Amino acid sequence: MKTVRLTHDYPVAPERLWALATDYDALARVMEGVVTFEGLPEGRVREGQKIDVMVSLFGRLPKQPYRMEVLECDDDRMVLRSSEKGAGVKAWRHTMRVTPTAQGSRLTDRIEIEAGLLTGLFALWARYLYGARHKPRLRLLEEGAF
Repeated sequence: MKTVRLTHDYPVAPERLWALATDYDALARVMEGVVTFEGLPEGRVREGQKIDVMVSLFGRLPKQPYRMEVLECDDDRMVLRSSEKGAGVKAWRHTMRVTPTAQGSRLTDRIEIEAGLLTGLFALWARYLYGARHKPRLRLLEEGAF
């Protein structure tokens, strides 16, 4: 198993960042060009959700089934934990936290990945995937979408 950690800072109140980071429409928008989703629910992430979607990398590779279970979505503590699998991954455990900073807020992602011999490759993908969300999130926040 490999663990990937990423941290990104945003010049907005933690509540705004949390609202953006836990919204499925925003997820689809920040992932445009990287991952396309078929069957993504509307609205916000809710604890206890079990989501089955089809994902396509870069909108060009064949669609693959992917399952996510939301283990925790705590609006007060601004913590999201999910257990995911599919598209070649045996286990993908994601913990996201939003915390206040002097300049706004910080989003921290921690992803634990198990994919057999391909674990290292999936860890590199996770680093790219979660890093690619930063600039589109900034853009959405600047536009006042959240």
